Amino acid sequence: MRVNKTNYDVNVTPIFQVLSEDQIEAIYYASLRVLYETGVRVYDKEGVDVAHAGGAIVEETTEQSSIVKIPHYMVDKARATVPSKVVVTGPDRRYRMELFKNQIYYGGGSDTPYTIDPYTGQRRRSNYQDVKNCARVAQALPNYDFHMSLGITQDTAVGTYDRWQYLAMLEGTSKPINITAVDIEGVRDQLEMAYIRVGGKEEWRKGPIFSLYIEPVSPLSHSQEVVQKLLFCCDNDIPFVYTPCPLAGATAPTTLAGLLVQALAESLFGIVLSQLRKPGSQLIIGGLMSNMDMLSTIYCYGSPEMALLSAGYTDITKWLRVPEYETAGCSDAKLFDEQAAMEAAINIATAGLIGGNMIHDVGYLDSGLTSCIELMVASDEIIDMVKRILRGIPVTPETMALDVMREVGPGGHFMEHDHTYKRFKEEIWRPKLIDRQNWENWNLAGGKRYGERVHDRVIEILETETEPLLDDAMFKEMRRICELADARHKDEELDVKMFM
Repeated sequence: MRVNKTNYDVNVTPIFQVLSEDQIEAIYYASLRVLYETGVRVYDKEGVDVAHAGGAIVEETTEQSSIVKIPHYMVDKARATVPSKVVVTGPDRRYRMELFKNQIYYGGGSDTPYTIDPYTGQRRRSNYQDVKNCARVAQALPNYDFHMSLGITQDTAVGTYDRWQYLAMLEGTSKPINITAVDIEGVRDQLEMAYIRVGGKEEWRKGPIFSLYIEPVSPLSHSQEVVQKLLFCCDNDIPFVYTPCPLAGATAPTTLAGLLVQALAESLFGIVLSQLRKPGSQLIIGGLMSNMDMLSTIYCYGSPEMALLSAGYTDITKWLRVPEYETAGCSDAKLFDEQAAMEAAINIATAGLIGGNMIHDVGYLDSGLTSCIELMVASDEIIDMVKRILRGIPVTPETMALDVMREVGPGGHFMEHDHTYKRFKEEIWRPKLIDRQNWENWNLAGGKRYGERVHDRVIEILETETEPLLDDAMFKEMRRICELADARHKDEELDVKMFM
């Protein structure tokens, strides 16, 4: 039984909530004060002009940027037109995400400069084949609902790696994809590739097959590239994720409530600008919100604060009735080990229980710098386990089984009863990687540790032949777009420091 919804009004699933309605309202109204009293810095003139024409106050204008202050009524007006539901499909329409309240979908993260080689176990820089491999694994895992690159194609030009990443993902998966883009030109090229994949612009309009990841810069800044991408998405019916990534103690207040206020102000600006540009434009807000470790100064992906912040922001987005982008399935561990499994399990469970919509970054290690297929595979089963918890305990005459108990009677057993055969597959969760054998049988089977079993599954997926998802003509046409982009950027060199 497939589960994509949590927190039903009836007591079917466990209900988890971090913020009360009073706290949500306090954070919301505080963010409105930030938008109006402090404002945000916008580095794109067209974006400033759009906001100003809609009623925003523009101050401190320089050649590069302006401070834009948003009155409360502009937020109210934008909230009236922003969709409460966003739909993204796979190119063959077999996979579909309907992002709205309590609908949960899990997927990977993007743009990791490093990967753990599945054959050698060594950390190295990622390339085109790694991105394709991660997509193939995502395609094979039943609890992965969408995909992101989980790598950077560093064997391509710096200005074109985004196109090659998209091509690699389309080779590997037919699930919905959340892309990144170097700039607006990169978005345009990937949109053309999507048209080719689905058979034209009109087919795209029947259901977008990707969403675009856009990240404003905390604190309270919106770069030229970010704003241009937002406007382009609005103009071309592209759903987009507008996701600030504030870091408590560094790019946001160290208090979690203060961070949520700032993050919401950054997200609300994206909502306002998008609805000014085109009412009804589809976006998802949220993001990676965590704390800086004060000893190591790393961005923590496995901390309890990250789980709390993600959950709290989900509470806020439900109240706003806007789809939410959440983080889970990730770890600060450097390898797939006990720490990785523990941290991933906690944030996967938290994200599911709270009812986050588009739950990303599954497969991240090393504070988001390294992708790991083993963590993807392990997380798939963790997600499956969490979804079993979310199904809860249905209470009906059949499930209470009074007749069955009467038939079996005192001192009997239920193993051969029809009720057991009929119900156990849907009632009792069964693992594929977690071991439940006794010691003797486990030892006879090879005595493999959990990590070894996960690794074996990774290799099995990678070495299983699958039917191509792209025909030759389609692949050549999309590859040509990538090559034309390469020609335009042929004199550029990849600066690896940009990914560190």
